[in-house]
Amino acid sequence: MQATNLKFLPPALRSRNYRLFVAGQSISLIGTWMTQIATVWLVYHLTNSALMLGVVGFTSQIPNLLLTPFGGVFADRFSRHRILIGTQILAMVQSLTLAALALSGVIQIWQILVLSLFQGIINAIDAPARQVFVTELVDRREDLANAIAINSTMFNGARLIGPAIGGLLIAQIGEAYCFLIDGVSYIAVIAALLAMRFKPKQMPVMKGNPIQIIKEGFDYAFSSPPIRAILLLSSLVSLMGTQYVVIMPVFADKILNGDAQTLGMLMAASGIGALAGAIYLVTKRTVIGLGRLMIIGPAILGIGLIVFALSRFLPLSLLAMLPIGLGTILQMAAGNTVLQTIVDDDKRGRVMSLYTMSFLGITPFGSLLGGTLADRIGATNTLILAGIACILASLFFRRQLRALKKTVYNIYQQKGIDLGSEIRRN
Repeated sequence: MQATNLKFLPPALRSRNYRLFVAGQSISLIGTWMTQIATVWLVYHLTNSALMLGVVGFTSQIPNLLLTPFGGVFADRFSRHRILIGTQILAMVQSLTLAALALSGVIQIWQILVLSLFQGIINAIDAPARQVFVTELVDRREDLANAIAINSTMFNGARLIGPAIGGLLIAQIGEAYCFLIDGVSYIAVIAALLAMRFKPKQMPVMKGNPIQIIKEGFDYAFSSPPIRAILLLSSLVSLMGTQYVVIMPVFADKILNGDAQTLGMLMAASGIGALAGAIYLVTKRTVIGLGRLMIIGPAILGIGLIVFALSRFLPLSLLAMLPIGLGTILQMAAGNTVLQTIVDDDKRGRVMSLYTMSFLGITPFGSLLGGTLADRIGATNTLILAGIACILASLFFRRQLRALKKTVYNIYQQKGIDLGSEIRRN
Protein backbone atom coordinates (compact mmCIF):
# COMPACT_ATOMS: atom_id res chain seq x y z
CA MET A 1 0.00 0.00 0.00
CA GLN A 2 1.46 3.36 -1.03
CA ALA A 3 2.17 5.88 1.71
CA THR A 4 -0.01 8.47 0.01
CA ASN A 5 -3.04 6.24 0.50
CA LEU A 6 -2.44 5.56 4.19
CA LYS A 7 -4.01 8.83 5.28
CA PHE A 8 -7.41 7.50 4.23
CA LEU A 9 -7.13 4.63 6.73
CA PRO A 10 -8.06 4.87 10.41
CA PRO A 11 -5.00 6.12 12.35
CA ALA A 12 -3.99 2.73 13.81
CA LEU A 13 -4.12 0.97 10.43
CA ARG A 14 -1.45 3.30 9.08
CA SER A 15 1.03 1.23 11.08
CA ARG A 16 2.31 -1.75 9.06
CA ASN A 17 2.56 -4.18 11.97
CA TYR A 18 -0.95 -3.37 13.11
CA ARG A 19 -2.33 -3.97 9.61
CA LEU A 20 -0.69 -7.41 9.60
CA PHE A 21 -2.13 -8.14 13.04
CA VAL A 22 -5.66 -7.21 11.96
CA ALA A 23 -5.43 -9.26 8.76
CA GLY A 24 -4.30 -12.41 10.54
CA GLN A 25 -6.63 -12.08 13.49
CA SER A 26 -9.69 -11.37 11.34
CA ILE A 27 -9.39 -14.81 9.75
CA SER A 28 -8.45 -16.70 12.91
CA LEU A 29 -11.19 -15.18 15.08
CA ILE A 30 -13.92 -16.35 12.71
CA GLY A 31 -12.65 -19.89 13.23
CA THR A 32 -12.51 -19.36 16.98
CA TRP A 33 -16.17 -18.35 17.15
CA MET A 34 -17.14 -21.27 14.95
CA THR A 35 -15.42 -23.60 17.43
CA GLN A 36 -17.14 -21.94 20.39
CA ILE A 37 -20.63 -22.47 19.01
CA ALA A 38 -19.75 -25.98 17.80
CA THR A 39 -18.42 -26.91 21.25
CA VAL A 40 -21.49 -25.81 23.20
CA TRP A 41 -23.79 -27.51 20.70
CA LEU A 42 -21.75 -30.73 20.80
CA VAL A 43 -21.73 -30.75 24.62
CA TYR A 44 -25.47 -30.18 24.72
CA HIS A 45 -25.99 -32.92 22.12
CA LEU A 46 -23.86 -35.38 24.11
CA THR A 47 -25.31 -34.62 27.55
CA ASN A 48 -28.60 -32.71 27.12
CA SER A 49 -27.62 -30.92 30.34
CA ALA A 50 -27.55 -27.19 31.10
CA LEU A 51 -25.35 -27.95 34.10
CA MET A 52 -22.74 -29.66 31.90
CA LEU A 53 -22.69 -26.62 29.63
CA GLY A 54 -21.76 -24.61 32.69
CA VAL A 55 -19.09 -27.13 33.72
CA VAL A 56 -17.42 -27.01 30.29
CA GLY A 57 -17.54 -23.21 30.33
CA PHE A 58 -16.02 -23.22 33.81
CA THR A 59 -13.24 -25.62 32.77
CA SER A 60 -12.23 -23.56 29.75
CA GLN A 61 -12.12 -20.27 31.65
CA ILE A 62 -10.87 -21.10 35.17
CA PRO A 63 -7.17 -20.97 34.11
CA ASN A 64 -7.73 -17.29 33.34
CA LEU A 65 -8.34 -16.69 37.03
CA LEU A 66 -5.51 -18.84 38.35
CA LEU A 67 -2.78 -18.31 35.77
CA THR A 68 -3.41 -14.92 34.13
CA PRO A 69 -1.35 -13.02 36.77
CA PHE A 70 1.65 -15.13 35.74
CA GLY A 71 0.80 -14.35 32.11
CA GLY A 72 1.03 -10.67 33.04
CA VAL A 73 4.49 -11.22 34.51
CA PHE A 74 5.58 -12.95 31.28
CA ALA A 75 4.20 -10.05 29.25
CA ASP A 76 6.23 -7.55 31.31
CA ARG A 77 9.45 -9.61 31.24
CA PHE A 78 9.64 -11.31 27.82
CA SER A 79 8.96 -10.55 24.16
CA ARG A 80 5.20 -10.34 23.62
CA HIS A 81 5.80 -11.14 19.95
CA ARG A 82 7.41 -14.48 20.73
CA ILE A 83 4.85 -15.30 23.42
CA LEU A 84 2.02 -14.87 20.91
CA ILE A 85 3.70 -17.00 18.25
CA GLY A 86 3.99 -19.81 20.79
CA THR A 87 0.42 -19.53 22.07
CA GLN A 88 -1.02 -19.49 18.54
CA ILE A 89 0.86 -22.65 17.60
CA LEU A 90 -0.41 -24.42 20.73
CA ALA A 91 -3.97 -23.21 20.08
CA MET A 92 -3.78 -24.61 16.54
CA VAL A 93 -2.70 -28.00 17.94
CA GLN A 94 -5.64 -27.93 20.38
CA SER A 95 -8.22 -27.22 17.66
CA LEU A 96 -6.83 -29.84 15.30
CA THR A 97 -6.86 -32.44 18.10
CA LEU A 98 -10.51 -31.62 18.79
CA ALA A 99 -11.24 -31.94 15.07
CA ALA A 100 -9.49 -35.32 14.84
CA LEU A 101 -11.47 -36.73 17.76
CA ALA A 102 -14.77 -35.44 16.39
CA LEU A 103 -14.09 -36.62 12.84
CA SER A 104 -13.19 -40.12 14.10
CA GLY A 105 -16.47 -40.31 16.00
CA VAL A 106 -14.85 -41.28 19.31
CA ILE A 107 -15.13 -37.94 21.10
CA GLN A 108 -16.40 -38.04 24.68
CA ILE A 109 -17.28 -35.35 27.19
CA TRP A 110 -14.11 -35.91 29.28
CA GLN A 111 -11.99 -35.26 26.20
CA ILE A 112 -13.79 -31.98 25.60
CA LEU A 113 -13.17 -31.02 29.23
CA VAL A 114 -9.44 -31.79 28.98
CA LEU A 115 -9.03 -29.89 25.72
CA SER A 116 -11.09 -26.98 27.07
CA LEU A 117 -8.78 -26.81 30.09
CA PHE A 118 -5.74 -26.87 27.80
CA GLN A 119 -7.17 -24.01 25.71
CA GLY A 120 -7.87 -22.08 28.91
CA ILE A 121 -4.23 -22.42 29.98
CA ILE A 122 -3.11 -21.14 26.57
CA ASN A 123 -5.49 -18.18 26.82
CA ALA A 124 -4.21 -17.29 30.30
CA ILE A 125 -0.75 -16.68 28.83
CA ASP A 126 -1.96 -15.28 25.51
CA ALA A 127 -4.48 -12.69 26.69
CA PRO A 128 -2.23 -10.35 28.75
CA ALA A 129 0.50 -10.47 26.09
CA ARG A 130 -2.06 -9.70 23.38
CA GLN A 131 -3.51 -6.76 25.32
CA VAL A 132 -0.08 -5.19 25.79
CA PHE A 133 1.19 -6.15 22.33
CA VAL A 134 -1.22 -3.68 20.73
CA THR A 135 0.82 -0.83 22.19
CA GLU A 136 3.86 -2.08 20.24
CA LEU A 137 2.00 -2.36 16.94
CA VAL A 138 1.03 1.29 16.50
CA ASP A 139 3.68 3.82 15.49
CA ARG A 140 2.14 6.66 17.49
CA ARG A 141 0.91 6.46 21.10
CA GLU A 142 -2.08 8.68 20.31
CA ASP A 143 -3.36 5.97 17.92
CA LEU A 144 -3.73 3.45 20.77
CA ALA A 145 -7.39 4.20 21.52
CA ASN A 146 -8.21 3.77 17.83
CA ALA A 147 -6.30 0.47 17.75
CA ILE A 148 -8.23 -0.87 20.74
CA ALA A 149 -11.52 0.15 19.12
CA ILE A 150 -10.53 -1.56 15.86
CA ASN A 151 -9.65 -4.68 17.87
CA SER A 152 -13.18 -4.64 19.26
CA THR A 153 -14.63 -4.18 15.77
CA MET A 154 -12.55 -7.05 14.44
CA PHE A 155 -13.46 -9.31 17.36
CA ASN A 156 -17.16 -8.64 17.03
CA GLY A 157 -17.17 -8.80 13.27
CA ALA A 158 -15.87 -12.35 13.71
CA ARG A 159 -18.43 -12.85 16.44
CA LEU A 160 -21.09 -11.99 13.87
CA ILE A 161 -19.74 -14.09 11.01
CA GLY A 162 -18.33 -17.07 12.93
CA PRO A 163 -21.50 -18.27 14.72
CA ALA A 164 -23.60 -17.79 11.58
CA ILE A 165 -21.22 -19.93 9.50
CA GLY A 166 -20.80 -22.36 12.39
CA GLY A 167 -24.54 -22.85 12.76
CA LEU A 168 -24.89 -23.61 9.05
CA LEU A 169 -21.94 -26.02 9.06
CA ILE A 170 -23.16 -27.85 12.14
CA ALA A 171 -26.58 -28.34 10.55
CA GLN A 172 -25.12 -29.50 7.22
CA ILE A 173 -21.92 -31.44 7.94
CA GLY A 174 -21.40 -31.51 11.73
CA GLU A 175 -19.34 -29.90 14.46
CA ALA A 176 -16.03 -31.56 13.50
CA TYR A 177 -15.52 -29.38 10.43
CA CYS A 178 -15.88 -26.23 12.52
CA PHE A 179 -12.99 -27.45 14.66
CA LEU A 180 -10.94 -28.30 11.56
CA ILE A 181 -11.48 -24.90 9.95
CA ASP A 182 -10.54 -23.19 13.21
CA GLY A 183 -7.29 -25.16 13.39
CA VAL A 184 -6.34 -24.25 9.82
CA SER A 185 -7.24 -20.58 10.38
CA TYR A 186 -4.40 -20.19 12.88
CA ILE A 187 -1.97 -20.36 9.96
CA ALA A 188 -3.06 -16.83 8.99
CA VAL A 189 -2.29 -15.25 12.35
CA ILE A 190 1.01 -17.13 12.74
CA ALA A 191 2.10 -15.99 9.26
CA ALA A 192 1.14 -12.39 10.11
CA LEU A 193 3.14 -12.48 13.34
CA LEU A 194 6.20 -13.86 11.55
CA ALA A 195 5.98 -11.11 8.90
CA MET A 196 6.12 -8.27 11.44
CA ARG A 197 9.24 -6.14 11.83
CA PHE A 198 10.35 -4.61 15.13
CA LYS A 199 13.24 -2.49 16.29
CA PRO A 200 15.41 -4.21 18.92
CA LYS A 201 13.92 -3.62 22.34
CA GLN A 202 15.38 -4.27 25.77
CA MET A 203 12.80 -5.69 28.17
CA PRO A 204 12.98 -4.27 31.71
CA VAL A 205 14.82 -6.31 34.31
CA MET A 206 12.56 -7.13 37.25
CA LYS A 207 13.88 -8.03 40.66
CA GLY A 208 12.16 -10.54 42.88
CA ASN A 209 10.32 -13.76 42.31
CA PRO A 210 7.10 -13.96 40.24
CA ILE A 211 4.89 -13.88 43.34
CA GLN A 212 6.49 -10.63 44.52
CA ILE A 213 6.16 -9.12 41.05
CA ILE A 214 2.49 -10.13 40.88
CA LYS A 215 1.89 -8.63 44.34
CA GLU A 216 3.48 -5.37 43.18
CA GLY A 217 1.02 -5.28 40.28
CA PHE A 218 -1.93 -5.98 42.59
CA ASP A 219 -0.87 -3.24 45.02
CA TYR A 220 -0.46 -0.76 42.19
CA ALA A 221 -3.84 -1.55 40.62
CA PHE A 222 -5.95 -1.64 43.76
CA SER A 223 -4.39 1.50 45.24
CA SER A 224 -5.65 3.42 42.18
CA PRO A 225 -9.37 4.29 42.52
CA PRO A 226 -10.12 4.38 38.75
CA ILE A 227 -8.28 1.10 38.04
CA ARG A 228 -9.94 -0.56 41.02
CA ALA A 229 -13.41 0.63 39.97
CA ILE A 230 -12.98 -0.53 36.36
CA LEU A 231 -11.80 -3.97 37.48
CA LEU A 232 -14.71 -4.33 39.91
CA LEU A 233 -17.32 -3.29 37.34
CA SER A 234 -15.88 -5.66 34.75
CA SER A 235 -15.93 -8.51 37.29
CA LEU A 236 -19.57 -7.92 38.19
CA VAL A 237 -20.65 -7.76 34.56
CA SER A 238 -18.64 -10.87 33.69
CA LEU A 239 -20.08 -12.86 36.59
CA MET A 240 -23.69 -12.12 35.69
CA GLY A 241 -23.80 -10.69 32.17
CA THR A 242 -22.08 -13.53 30.31
CA GLN A 243 -24.20 -16.39 31.68
CA TYR A 244 -26.40 -16.30 28.59
CA VAL A 245 -23.60 -17.80 26.46
CA VAL A 246 -23.52 -21.19 28.17
CA ILE A 247 -27.29 -21.62 28.43
CA MET A 248 -28.06 -20.30 24.96
CA PRO A 249 -28.50 -23.87 23.57
CA VAL A 250 -31.34 -24.36 26.07
CA PHE A 251 -33.17 -21.34 24.67
CA ALA A 252 -32.47 -22.34 21.06
CA ASP A 253 -33.69 -25.92 21.59
CA LYS A 254 -36.27 -26.03 24.38
CA ILE A 255 -37.73 -22.54 24.52
CA LEU A 256 -37.60 -21.35 20.90
CA ASN A 257 -37.94 -24.90 19.45
CA GLY A 258 -35.00 -24.39 17.10
CA ASP A 259 -31.77 -26.13 16.19
CA ALA A 260 -28.08 -25.34 15.64
CA GLN A 261 -28.97 -22.74 13.01
CA THR A 262 -31.19 -20.99 15.56
CA LEU A 263 -28.28 -20.93 17.99
CA GLY A 264 -26.04 -19.47 15.29
CA MET A 265 -28.61 -16.79 14.47
CA LEU A 266 -28.92 -15.78 18.14
CA MET A 267 -25.17 -15.51 18.62
CA ALA A 268 -24.83 -13.64 15.31
CA ALA A 269 -27.49 -11.15 16.44
CA SER A 270 -25.44 -10.50 19.57
CA GLY A 271 -22.45 -10.00 17.28
CA ILE A 272 -24.34 -7.40 15.24
CA GLY A 273 -25.05 -5.38 18.37
CA ALA A 274 -21.45 -5.65 19.50
CA LEU A 275 -20.16 -4.74 16.03
CA ALA A 276 -22.33 -1.61 16.01
CA GLY A 277 -20.88 -0.57 19.36
CA ALA A 278 -17.34 -1.27 18.21
CA ILE A 279 -17.79 0.76 15.01
CA TYR A 280 -19.06 3.66 17.11
CA LEU A 281 -15.95 3.42 19.29
CA VAL A 282 -13.71 3.47 16.20
CA THR A 283 -15.17 6.85 15.27
CA LYS A 284 -14.26 8.37 18.67
CA ARG A 285 -11.12 10.48 18.45
CA THR A 286 -10.78 11.10 22.20
CA VAL A 287 -11.03 9.20 25.48
CA ILE A 288 -13.53 11.73 26.75
CA GLY A 289 -16.94 10.17 27.44
CA LEU A 290 -15.70 6.61 27.93
CA GLY A 291 -16.68 6.73 31.60
CA ARG A 292 -20.30 7.30 30.63
CA LEU A 293 -20.14 4.39 28.21
CA MET A 294 -18.98 2.13 31.04
CA ILE A 295 -22.18 3.09 32.89
CA ILE A 296 -24.52 2.82 29.91
CA GLY A 297 -23.12 -0.51 28.73
CA PRO A 298 -24.14 -2.73 31.69
CA ALA A 299 -27.58 -1.10 31.82
CA ILE A 300 -28.21 -1.84 28.13
CA LEU A 301 -26.92 -5.39 28.63
CA GLY A 302 -29.22 -5.94 31.60
CA ILE A 303 -32.31 -4.73 29.77
CA GLY A 304 -31.47 -6.93 26.79
CA LEU A 305 -31.07 -10.01 29.01
CA ILE A 306 -34.45 -9.48 30.66
CA VAL A 307 -36.28 -8.99 27.36
CA PHE A 308 -34.56 -12.03 25.84
CA ALA A 309 -35.40 -14.18 28.86
CA LEU A 310 -39.11 -13.33 28.60
CA SER A 311 -39.36 -13.72 24.82
CA ARG A 312 -40.93 -16.80 23.24
CA PHE A 313 -40.92 -15.35 19.72
CA LEU A 314 -37.74 -15.81 17.66
CA PRO A 315 -37.76 -12.36 15.95
CA LEU A 316 -38.12 -10.66 19.35
CA SER A 317 -35.37 -12.86 20.78
CA LEU A 318 -33.06 -11.90 17.92
CA LEU A 319 -33.89 -8.24 18.49
CA ALA A 320 -33.13 -8.59 22.21
CA MET A 321 -29.70 -10.02 21.43
CA LEU A 322 -28.67 -6.71 19.82
CA PRO A 323 -28.51 -4.70 23.08
CA ILE A 324 -26.84 -7.68 24.79
CA GLY A 325 -23.94 -7.48 22.35
CA LEU A 326 -23.95 -3.68 22.29
CA GLY A 327 -23.89 -3.26 26.07
CA THR A 328 -21.16 -5.84 26.52
CA ILE A 329 -18.76 -4.26 24.03
CA LEU A 330 -19.34 -0.70 25.27
CA GLN A 331 -18.39 -1.66 28.82
CA MET A 332 -15.45 -3.90 27.89
CA ALA A 333 -13.85 -1.75 25.20
CA ALA A 334 -14.30 1.52 27.10
CA GLY A 335 -12.75 0.01 30.23
CA ASN A 336 -9.86 -1.44 28.22
CA THR A 337 -9.11 1.90 26.56
CA VAL A 338 -9.15 3.89 29.80
CA LEU A 339 -6.87 1.38 31.52
CA GLN A 340 -4.38 1.32 28.65
CA THR A 341 -4.12 5.13 28.70
CA ILE A 342 -3.70 5.64 32.47
CA VAL A 343 -1.47 2.70 33.49
CA ASP A 344 2.31 3.04 33.92
CA ASP A 345 4.24 1.36 31.11
CA ASP A 346 6.35 -0.88 33.36
CA LYS A 347 3.21 -2.33 34.98
CA ARG A 348 1.05 -2.53 31.87
CA GLY A 349 1.27 -6.31 31.46
CA ARG A 350 0.33 -7.00 35.06
CA VAL A 351 -2.57 -4.53 35.14
CA MET A 352 -3.94 -5.86 31.85
CA SER A 353 -3.63 -9.38 33.24
CA LEU A 354 -5.90 -8.26 36.09
CA TYR A 355 -8.30 -6.79 33.55
CA THR A 356 -8.24 -10.09 31.68
CA MET A 357 -8.97 -11.86 34.97
CA SER A 358 -11.87 -9.51 35.61
CA PHE A 359 -13.76 -10.71 32.53
CA LEU A 360 -12.20 -14.01 31.40
CA GLY A 361 -11.21 -15.15 34.90
CA ILE A 362 -14.61 -14.42 36.42
CA THR A 363 -16.54 -15.80 33.44
CA PRO A 364 -16.10 -19.48 34.49
CA PHE A 365 -17.85 -18.75 37.76
CA GLY A 366 -20.60 -17.02 35.78
CA SER A 367 -20.81 -20.06 33.50
CA LEU A 368 -21.00 -22.46 36.43
CA LEU A 369 -23.47 -20.25 38.28
CA GLY A 370 -25.61 -19.82 35.15
CA GLY A 371 -25.62 -23.55 34.39
CA THR A 372 -26.46 -24.43 38.00
CA LEU A 373 -29.25 -21.85 38.29
CA ALA A 374 -30.72 -22.85 34.91
CA ASP A 375 -30.80 -26.45 36.14
CA ARG A 376 -32.52 -25.42 39.40
CA ILE A 377 -34.79 -22.46 38.63
CA GLY A 378 -34.92 -22.54 34.83
CA ALA A 379 -33.11 -20.65 32.09
CA THR A 380 -35.67 -17.83 32.02
CA ASN A 381 -35.39 -16.91 35.70
CA THR A 382 -31.60 -17.20 35.53
CA LEU A 383 -31.29 -14.55 32.81
CA ILE A 384 -33.80 -12.24 34.52
CA LEU A 385 -31.67 -12.29 37.67
CA ALA A 386 -28.55 -11.71 35.56
CA GLY A 387 -30.15 -8.71 33.86
CA ILE A 388 -31.17 -7.12 37.17
CA ALA A 389 -27.63 -7.60 38.52
CA CYS A 390 -26.11 -5.82 35.49
CA ILE A 391 -28.43 -2.85 35.93
CA LEU A 392 -27.50 -2.60 39.62
CA ALA A 393 -23.79 -2.72 38.69
CA SER A 394 -24.36 0.21 36.33
CA LEU A 395 -26.01 2.25 39.08
CA PHE A 396 -23.20 1.42 41.51
CA PHE A 397 -20.52 2.66 39.12
CA ARG A 398 -22.50 5.79 38.28
CA ARG A 399 -22.32 6.96 41.89
CA GLN A 400 -18.51 6.96 41.74
CA LEU A 401 -18.00 8.42 38.29
CA ARG A 402 -17.63 12.12 39.09
CA ALA A 403 -14.81 11.58 41.59
CA LEU A 404 -13.09 9.07 39.31
CA LYS A 405 -13.14 11.46 36.34
CA LYS A 406 -11.12 14.04 38.27
CA THR A 407 -8.48 11.46 39.14
CA VAL A 408 -8.26 10.23 35.54
CA TYR A 409 -7.94 13.77 34.15
CA ASN A 410 -5.09 14.45 36.56
CA ILE A 411 -3.31 11.31 35.31
CA TYR A 412 -3.77 12.43 31.70
CA GLN A 413 -2.25 15.81 32.51
CA GLN A 414 0.74 14.13 34.19
CA LYS A 415 1.24 11.95 31.11
CA GLY A 416 1.04 14.95 28.80
CA ILE A 417 -2.20 13.86 27.11
CA ASP A 418 -3.84 17.09 25.99
CA LEU A 419 -7.62 16.98 26.36
CA GLY A 420 -8.04 20.71 25.77
CA SER A 421 -11.59 22.03 25.75
CA GLU A 422 -13.03 18.52 25.94
CA ILE A 423 -12.70 18.59 29.76
CA ARG A 424 -14.72 21.77 30.08
CA ARG A 425 -17.52 20.37 27.90
CA ASN A 426 -17.72 17.15 29.90
